[in-house]
Amino acid sequence: MSASRRSGTTDELGPDDPGEPSESGGSDLLAALLDGMDAALCAFDADGVVTHWNREAERILGWTAAEAVGRHGFAGWAVRSADAEEVQSRLMSAMHATGRQVHEFALVTKDGGRVLVRTQSAAVRGPDGKPAGLYCAFSEVHAQIDLERSIALSEALFEDAAWGVVLVDADLRPAVVNAHAARVLGIGRTSALGRPLGELLAQGVEELEAALTHVLAEGAPPAPAEMWVSLRTAEGEKRRCWRSGFVRLASPLAEEPVPLGVGWLFQDVTEAKQTEQEAALLRFRTNQLHRAARAAAECEDPAEAATVHLDFALAGFADHALIDRLVPAPRTGAHEDEREDRAEAAVRLVRLAATPAGAPGPSLLTGAAGLPVRYETGHPALQCVERAGAVRADAGSMPAEQAREWALARQWPGDAVHALCAVLRSRGRTLGVVTFLRGSGRHRFERVDTAYAEDVAVRIAAALDLADAVRDENGPTGA
Repeated sequence: MSASRRSGTTDELGPDDPGEPSESGGSDLLAALLDGMDAALCAFDADGVVTHWNREAERILGWTAAEAVGRHGFAGWAVRSADAEEVQSRLMSAMHATGRQVHEFALVTKDGGRVLVRTQSAAVRGPDGKPAGLYCAFSEVHAQIDLERSIALSEALFEDAAWGVVLVDADLRPAVVNAHAARVLGIGRTSALGRPLGELLAQGVEELEAALTHVLAEGAPPAPAEMWVSLRTAEGEKRRCWRSGFVRLASPLAEEPVPLGVGWLFQDVTEAKQTEQEAALLRFRTNQLHRAARAAAECEDPAEAATVHLDFALAGFADHALIDRLVPAPRTGAHEDEREDRAEAAVRLVRLAATPAGAPGPSLLTGAAGLPVRYETGHPALQCVERAGAVRADAGSMPAEQAREWALARQWPGDAVHALCAVLRSRGRTLGVVTFLRGSGRHRFERVDTAYAEDVAVRIAAALDLADAVRDENGPTGA
C-alpha cells in the first residue's frame, strides 16, 4: 500500500466532507489514487524528502513504500553514489522550472540491479503559490519506447501507409479511415465515419461484414483473405480484389477483453489476381486443346473429330455450341433479273453439329437433310461468314422473357444471352461458322475468348476439310 507522510501535499486535495477527519480521509483517497495509477510515481517535499511512493514504483524498483517514504532523495539506496548528486540536482530543478521536465536515469533496484527509467517531473505549489515540492512519474525506458513505437506506428498507418487501414467499431461502422483507404473508396476520411459499409461498397458487403463479425466473435483469422468487391465510381461500378487482414481490438483497461472493434487492413491486388486468373485460364485452355487433338486423332471419321474438338472446347468456356456448314447456293440461271436473288442467297448455312439444348452431353451430328438454317439478314453467323472474322453478340440488359425471344429469333437455345461466332477456314476457303453461346450466369465473351474460339475454329475447319477430301475420294454418298 502507498505510504505518505500525513502533511504537505496531502492537504492539497481539498477539504473532506463535513463530519469526517480531514487528514485521514484525504490521505486514504490520495493513497487509493496513487495505487491505481499505471505509472510509477513518487513525490518529494521542498527539502527533497520522499513523501509518496506508489505500488508501480515498488514493482519496478522493489523498494516498498515503507522503505522509501522519509528518505532524502535517492542517494544511498535507489541510485549509485557516483550518480546521486547529479540525479538529485536534476530532479529538484523541476521545482523552479516551468512545466514538466523529462529525464532519463539509471536507478538501482532493491536486489542490486539497475533499471533505466524515463521520468517526468513537475513542481507542486502550495497555497501561497510557492514551490512546496515536486512529483516524479517514471516508467522503464523500454516500456516507454514500446508505447511511443505503438503511437508512431498508429500515426504512420493512418497517414503514410501504402495500404488501406480502417478501424471498424462493434456495430460494423468505420470509426477511423486512413488516407489510402479514403482514396481507394473515393470518399473523404471523415465522410466515411459512422456510415454503414453498404453505403461505401456496391457489392461484396455481405462477405466483408461476415468476416468482421467472425473476427469480433472468434479473433483474427490465421491468414489474409481475398475478397472481391465493387466500388461505386463516376464511370459505374468498378470491381476490385482486396487482400484483407483482420485483427480484433480489445480494451487493455478492462479486466476481461472487451472488443472495441476490428482493425481491417487491405491492399488492392486486382491486377495481380487478374493476371493469375488469366494465366490459369490459359493453361487450362492449352491443355484442353492438347487433349482434344489427341482424342481427335483416334477418330476414323473426320466429321466426328470436329465434334470432339467442339466438346473439349465447351468445358468451362460456353454452355452451348453449334457448327454451321457453308454450302453453295443452287444454280437458277444467269438472267439479269435473277442477280439480286442470287446475291441474297449467296450465304447458305446448314447445321452440321450442335450440343443438346435440354441437358448436357456430347455434340450430335445433324443436317443430313441438307436444309439451310433460317437465319435472318444480319444474323451474327452470316456476318461472320461475310467478314471472315469473329463476331460477338449480346442480349444486353433486357428482361428475361425478351432475352429468350432474342435468342429464339436467332435460332439459338432460349437461355442464350451471349454469343461468339468464329469463321471456319481451311486452305484459304471459308467452310462455315462455329458459334459458342453462354447463358445469363456467365460473363460476356471478351477479346481473350475470341482468340481461343478462333484456335478451336482452325482445328474444326481442318477436320471438316479432311472430311470433304475423304468424301470426294470415296465418291459422293449423299447430301
